[in-house]
Amino acid sequence: VQLQASGGGLVQAGGSLRLSCAVSGFQFSDNAMGWYRQAPGKERELVAHITNIGTKYADSVKGRFTISRDNAKNAVYLQMNTLKPEDTAVYYCNVLFPYRDDDGMEIWGKGTQVTVSS
Repeated sequence: VQLQASGGGLVQAGGSLRLSCAVSGFQFSDNAMGWYRQAPGKERELVAHITNIGTKYADSVKGRFTISRDNAKNAVYLQMNTLKPEDTAVYYCNVLFPYRDDDGMEIWGKGTQVTVSS
């Protein structure tokens, strides 16, 4: 299982970013996918997820973020608009119920840093 998020960066409050995630090693189209984030000193949280029939968002990002997927490209995206300083975090993509390795540890790829300045 490989997950590679990209597209992060430094942006001013009110700006936009589009994150991308390329995945491999499992049947992408069969899995619900999510975007997660982890801010310094905080636990990782799920901000959006997508199945083949719908999407769901955390209240903190509803109306500002849009998740989408391209099953033909094994990719998932997160369009982030009207960014706020509190959106600053490392963003990760993963299946909604993460796969585990032989040691039972959840498999996570390298995230992408999003920093929103005020």
